[in-house]
Amino acid sequence: MENLNLIRTKNPHTAANVVTDIIKEKIDNGFLNVIGLATGQTMIPIYNEWIKNEDLSFENIVSFNLDEYVGISTKSSNSYTYFMNEYLFKRKKFKESFIPDGMAENVNVECEQYESLIDKYPIDLIILGVGENGHIAFNEPGSPSNSLTHVAKLSDSTKIVNGKYFNNRETIPETAITMGIGTILKAKSILLVAFGEKKRAAINKLLEGKLDSNWPITYLLEHDEVTIVTDIV
Repeated sequence: MENLNLIRTKNPHTAANVVTDIIKEKIDNGFLNVIGLATGQTMIPIYNEWIKNEDLSFENIVSFNLDEYVGISTKSSNSYTYFMNEYLFKRKKFKESFIPDGMAENVNVECEQYESLIDKYPIDLIILGVGENGHIAFNEPGSPSNSLTHVAKLSDSTKIVNGKYFNNRETIPETAITMGIGTILKAKSILLVAFGEKKRAAINKLLEGKLDSNWPITYLLEHDEVTIVTDIV
């Protein structure tokens, strides 16, 4: 598995420093103009580190987010647009930032347009988290490896995990717009971040080195440049 670069860290804080150093080096050397961004608890310490680092500038960087729930207003605290604004965009300026519109009148057209934008601005580096069931973005077990940006149906296990954030009367969405696995694999390089014992099974599956459609994370084996930053030892 020469394409996998495994970096083990003591904790999420240390991992955030490692990720920040990787990002800054790529920007300083001119290798990062377009970045793919993730949401969720895994990303909070990383974004906090970016905000604190005054030498890290994204003013010339275009960003694309991996996904967004369908049918949730961007003003909702459960939307990923809200998450990105609160945890990063309000404090770090980007050249331009794109997030799928989960409130689009025609979400299938939105998917096509989003994929076209990614083709216009090819992603140099994409940052991924991973779900407990091995999903990357919202590509659930059984997702095809050649899928592009699409509307994905969320698995029951994903809804259970994400449901803890829906502590109001807002219903947990059944679907989300997500970059497909094929979209993700088009990025020049991939940085996977995973913290905690609940992610161990997924990371172990990847490190086994065998493709398994029941574990979408294993499709990363088909990419030439993947770095894994994790506190799972």
